[in-house]
Amino acid sequence: MKLSEIKNHLISLETIAFKLPNGALVPSHFHVTEVGKITKDFIDCGGKVRSEAVINFQLWEENDYDHRLHPEKLLQIIELSEKMFKFDDLEIEVEYQGKETIGKYNLDFDGTNFLLASKITACLALEDCGIPKPLIKVANAVSSCCEPSSGCC
Repeated sequence: MKLSEIKNHLISLETIAFKLPNGALVPSHFHVTEVGKITKDFIDCGGKVRSEAVINFQLWEENDYDHRLHPEKLLQIIELSEKMFKFDDLEIEVEYQGKETIGKYNLDFDGTNFLLASKITACLALEDCGIPKPLIKVANAVSSCCEPSSGCC
């Protein structure tokens, strides 16, 4: 989800809820403690120089049950951040404390809740690493008579 999309969703919401990949909701007394831009400059294993940037939200919960973050307040925080840092309309990454370490998630929306979607790692230079690209199976493909399992060879 891009920054413009969350702003559009927040306008129509009365409450904010974030749902983890396992279906559990982040406790309703969470705070968004940071809104910022993270830029990562790196070289992949194939030697290609790359740069990535995301807008980062950090969710935090504590035993502060008397304060709830309302949609209009989060929208104000986002707009202040945009004004201060001149954000582009980038994808949002959300950090949230797991049992052992901070998890990083992509963000989606199901019409009611913001969904913290799992992120995965991947090799960005498969062709340079010698790792074969995954084969794509075509559904209902007609087999050739020359396939090893066809019995014609």
